[in-house]
Amino acid sequence: MTGFATEIAREGDKLTGPWRRPRQMLAKQAVSGSTSIHDDSTAQELGFSGGTIEGPTHFSQFEPLAEAFWGNEWRRAGCISAHYRAPVFEGEAVRAIATLDAGQPDYAAIRMEKEDGTEVLTGSMSVGEDAPQSALRARLETLDRLTQPVLVADVPVGATTSRTPVTMDLGTHMGALYPFTLADKLAVITEPNTRFNVELPFEMISVLGNSKADVEAFPVRRPSVGLFADQEIRLHDGPLLVGETYEVEREVIARTGSRKTESLWVEYRIFRGEDAAPAATMLLNLASLKASYADYEADARALYGDHFNG
Repeated sequence: MTGFATEIAREGDKLTGPWRRPRQMLAKQAVSGSTSIHDDSTAQELGFSGGTIEGPTHFSQFEPLAEAFWGNEWRRAGCISAHYRAPVFEGEAVRAIATLDAGQPDYAAIRMEKEDGTEVLTGSMSVGEDAPQSALRARLETLDRLTQPVLVADVPVGATTSRTPVTMDLGTHMGALYPFTLADKLAVITEPNTRFNVELPFEMISVLGNSKADVEAFPVRRPSVGLFADQEIRLHDGPLLVGETYEVEREVIARTGSRKTESLWVEYRIFRGEDAAPAATMLLNLASLKASYADYEADARALYGDHFNG
């Protein structure tokens, strides 16, 4: 039994979840003392219609589909890997779709769409350590590395933080980056499940891993605004439990860029106490918007002079 009441439509190896309207819970988020892309006025200054819903919120709509494929093994060794393609705003309806790969029973392609067909995210779900390479790891292999960083110039590949302890109880306020509690989230989560009182849903593993990122922050140039452009969460020895203390370390494994952004690809390793092997890992593409940093051109010229080609 999965404990989900979610109505799932099945068409061969394709599962489609119901339309949901996820809630936006980061309107009061502060990143290094500044507002974020989830704040209406900040988002509107950057050309968005309002504060965006945090990407991992959408992971919850895939959990019932994953358990329909793989049962309880998903809770032990599941992986969801997503490339975010379009923002979602509170009030919009979205649905999750997963299609099992022919000949690969431990791997499924995923996508989420809006009612008008806009693609919100694409990626993969899988279960077990022997599953095919995830969509996000495959995507990272194809991206050119950033050769003239500005916003992330002071954060080299290989930069690593120390292990930071973090605990999430039902009533724990998760700090400035996540100004809510697990109980607050469970009151509005799109796919409720009574077991989430003792086991963390995938979207809250994101909160657990990133909630203290400002304690030992990577020196991205600020004030600037960032967003999650890609995200993967993998359980190696799950589930992660409510009230258990974990230690989180982070490592920059790549720097990439686009016309509008500079990205740090950060791997989060979540350990039980002093264990040598992580119980879970998370890969985040933390993309900083060039347009949000007023001194971008000046800093670029100071770093690279007339050779800057960004």
